[in-house]
Amino acid sequence: MNDSKYGLTASVWTKDQEAFEALVDKIDAGTVFQNRCDYLDPGLAWTGVKHSGRGVSLSKYGFDQVTRAKSVHIKIVA
Repeated sequence: MNDSKYGLTASVWTKDQEAFEALVDKIDAGTVFQNRCDYLDPGLAWTGVKHSGRGVSLSKYGFDQVTRAKSVHIKIVA
């Protein structure tokens, strides 16, 4: 649910928790707020869809996009 070509965030203002939970999966946005739009948890991904960008910033997910694992095995000869 998003007729815009952008999809960075959405904010739903409701007292009905069940209605929010039923709606949130239908919203085409990278981040969805309930009853707020002023806080980013650095432990959660900050992402957009459509023309709002690709990829993720903040959190472990953003870090994983700009790094890669490497195993290094060293045999120490005495």
